[in-house]
Amino acid sequence: MTSFKTIRARAEKRKGGPRQLEKLLPAKPDAKALTKLPDDRILAEMTKRVFCAGFAWSVIDSKWDGFEQAFLRFQPAKLSFQPEDYWEGLMRDARIVRNGAKILSVRENAAFVQAIAKEHGSFGKFLAKWPSSDEVGLLDLLAKRGSRLGGNTGQMLLRFVGWDGFVTSRDVVACLRDAGLDIAEEVKSKGDLAKVQAQFNAWATETGLPYAHLSRICALSVGENRGE
Repeated sequence: MTSFKTIRARAEKRKGGPRQLEKLLPAKPDAKALTKLPDDRILAEMTKRVFCAGFAWSVIDSKWDGFEQAFLRFQPAKLSFQPEDYWEGLMRDARIVRNGAKILSVRENAAFVQAIAKEHGSFGKFLAKWPSSDEVGLLDLLAKRGSRLGGNTGQMLLRFVGWDGFVTSRDVVACLRDAGLDIAEEVKSKGDLAKVQAQFNAWATETGLPYAHLSRICALSVGENRGE
């Protein structure tokens, strides 16, 4: 496998040098901040990622104030006690995108967030304790216990709440394949995910960098050299 030093050097060359590359990296993940993230903000981000899946993100962002109002500011306890006619009403609510399956996922994920919070104090505390070296295990839990949180949706959720992990975007997968990792062009199987995890674990050991930075640098080292 190609060393990460080589991949970083390629990204730096493509983006105008080390300083320019640093400007393109996300904030360093902060586990302490994650422990303080309220459960309603976790559920809000779950909902946003679910609704963004297969849809224009800009549309969801433009309607987000309406989502906050319609879903009671995403307070898990309040949502869990709402009657059936509340959820039926949301199917006709113009403040949000009226997708029945995704709307009902909010109810299921409210219960999921409550269950995890009861076990660990809060969902943020639960995430903060989960090691980045086992993102695959965390993604599996999100897919099994949550609603519509499998695949890329789970990865994007973790990235947006500030958990330190990789994202198997098209460019990241292209970088991994170019580095010599034997995986498909679209990483969907458990076997391929395990290979990706092992490689990021190796690069984390090699560099000491956060997984989110490794993932971003990897993406910036290949593909179309878009303006940032």
